[in-house]
Amino acid sequence: MSKSEIKALVFDVFGTVVDWRTSISRQAAAFGVKHGVQSDWDQFADDWRVGYGVGMDKVNSGEDEWKIVDQIHRERLDVILPKYGFPQLDEDVLADFNKAWHRLGGWADSTEGLTRLKSKYIIASLSNGNVALLTNMAKYANLPWDAVISAELAGKYKPHPRAYTHTAELLGLKYDEVMLVAAHNNDLRGAINAGLKAALVTRPDEFGDAKKPDLEPENDFDYFAKDFHDLADQLGCD
Repeated sequence: MSKSEIKALVFDVFGTVVDWRTSISRQAAAFGVKHGVQSDWDQFADDWRVGYGVGMDKVNSGEDEWKIVDQIHRERLDVILPKYGFPQLDEDVLADFNKAWHRLGGWADSTEGLTRLKSKYIIASLSNGNVALLTNMAKYANLPWDAVISAELAGKYKPHPRAYTHTAELLGLKYDEVMLVAAHNNDLRGAINAGLKAALVTRPDEFGDAKKPDLEPENDFDYFAKDFHDLADQLGCD
């Protein structure tokens, strides 16, 4: 495949660009100290994340009305906080804690790697996170996007095809001129099925010991890299 065919790289964000699990665990631990709660905060992060996939599946299936990810995360909090022994808390306290997802740190290579890729390609998010969340996260983690694009703009969550095709249309590009970069094979499969190209970048530490990450590409993926610098090298970026 000619590298010149690709004009834009769009990125899954949670897990691919930012280390959500460590970031949430750290903030949850501080929240616990503040409210006199001790627990396994990595497990707390995993439990909170469970609601993300379930909530989006309900939206895509039509079982639930459209909800942004901030709302999905907030509703999940009401389920898990009592489980971990938190007292009754005011809504403004909960709303601020829910924005922990806006304050996620990038992987060690994220900012510099994205900057290298940006020198040659349009780079944009393609996340299920809502626009406000992704914008605040970009400021917090110093992510140099050319555009903040969210499944919110398509009204469908990945891996629904519309989340991918609408992103290419927003960028004014043909589907096969856009490549999704992600650490998750199911996301990349959705992109390929929608006509985009696909690059697997591995994040072996995303889930800690809780779950095995995707470390091998499927046969029809276009690129396979160990991190963003490796991908930039393969794509001929400075």
